[in-house]
Amino acid sequence: MKTILCYGDSLTWGYDPEGPGRHALADRWPSVLQATLGERAIVVAEGLNGRTTTFDDHAGPAERNGARTLPTLLASHAPLHLVIIMLGSNDMKPWIAGRAVVAAKGMRRLIEIVRTHPWSLGAETPEILVVAPPPMVETGDPDFAAAFEGGVEQSHMLGSLYADLADELGCGFFDAGSVAKASPVDGVHLDAKNTRAIGKGLEPVVRMMLGL
Repeated sequence: MKTILCYGDSLTWGYDPEGPGRHALADRWPSVLQATLGERAIVVAEGLNGRTTTFDDHAGPAERNGARTLPTLLASHAPLHLVIIMLGSNDMKPWIAGRAVVAAKGMRRLIEIVRTHPWSLGAETPEILVVAPPPMVETGDPDFAAAFEGGVEQSHMLGSLYADLADELGCGFFDAGSVAKASPVDGVHLDAKNTRAIGKGLEPVVRMMLGL
């Protein structure tokens, strides 16, 4: 049996733009991926609202810097066979990074953390699947529009930047924007249909990477 860690932000947590609240467990993309893979794998969902790739954001009640929390999660869920990383949307906030190219640098660091982690008890370094989140869209919500000012244009660059990075470093890659679109309700998050689509879209890629 293979163990898969899904490391992400509110798109992985299952934030419902219509709520605000959380999508039903069955609608979150890690749950959909689990259902499609069946008993051949255990899918661990580790999503946190506001999580960035490698940048500090103290506006929330939890540690949002993905580089700080990743080592602990790698250790607590080991042994792992695949780490799926879908981060970068929150990096688009102008006070965080505001640039897709900087988010790509953060993603590079996360890959490095996985590959240099001191795996113990015979665990081998897992495969890594880099996922570009769906690009943001324009929204009439004034709070989200202000918080992600400039993010629509920048978020559209993540797919190509992440694809190039994955190719360079020998990781798997999936563009979630190829199967899902952000909701115009807040411009960032996904409705239930679109978050389910990510889980379904990932299935063939995950099966290929793990030989399932």
